[in-house]
Amino acid sequence: MTGGDEQLTARLDEVTVAMESLTAMLDTELDLGQMLQAVCDHVVQVVPGADMASITLVREGVPETVASTDQRAVNFDREQYRIGDGPCLRAAETGQPVRVGVGAVGDVWPQFVSSAEQLGVASFLAAPLTVDGDMAGAVNLFGFGEHGFSELGTKILELYTATVVFGLRSARRYFAARELIDQLNRALETRAVIDQAKGILMAAHRITAEEAFQRLVKRSQDGNRKLHEVAAEFVAAVATTAP
Repeated sequence: MTGGDEQLTARLDEVTVAMESLTAMLDTELDLGQMLQAVCDHVVQVVPGADMASITLVREGVPETVASTDQRAVNFDREQYRIGDGPCLRAAETGQPVRVGVGAVGDVWPQFVSSAEQLGVASFLAAPLTVDGDMAGAVNLFGFGEHGFSELGTKILELYTATVVFGLRSARRYFAARELIDQLNRALETRAVIDQAKGILMAAHRITAEEAFQRLVKRSQDGNRKLHEVAAEFVAAVATTAP
């Protein structure tokens, strides 16, 4: 095995260990913030030439840096957001990796190049995150060297973006399911208090369930209030006056 092969094997071993660590994190606890930060910390260690990393998420058309290894990366991202263009936004928009040597894109992104030069960034690599129709983004790498990143670095970064996409999709499904459960619980609580108010009215006035319900509806309409609020207030009033 040649020295180059040994270096590649060692690099792939590092990637394998890092990916296993990220997957285990998702299996044990769905902490999206920790996972995204771990991705940033890992990629600067395993992608050749990466000195800083950040993750951009675009939600409802608004980009935001949600994890980073260096405040300078955050500042650089924000400059792209201010301009409204740049490698990270282009990757998020097109769904294609963007790999550039900063000196070669002056005609395309002059303000981007100016900001990069101020920070000493000479190379940039962004891999897209395509989560769903409401969320996109990119994992961004910054290099101080003028190497422009390699094809191998791009492939390694794409492995990480696959993990990030999996984590983001899992999180969105989890939060959507939790919201549905909360809505169902609120509906059950609402139904319970309405049924309780109906029962009190039925017992007190010897009326049917439908008649009791219509009385609650009338109170709701007269006061321009939600039915469950009227029911809850009625039950509470009865409870306070009960012997």
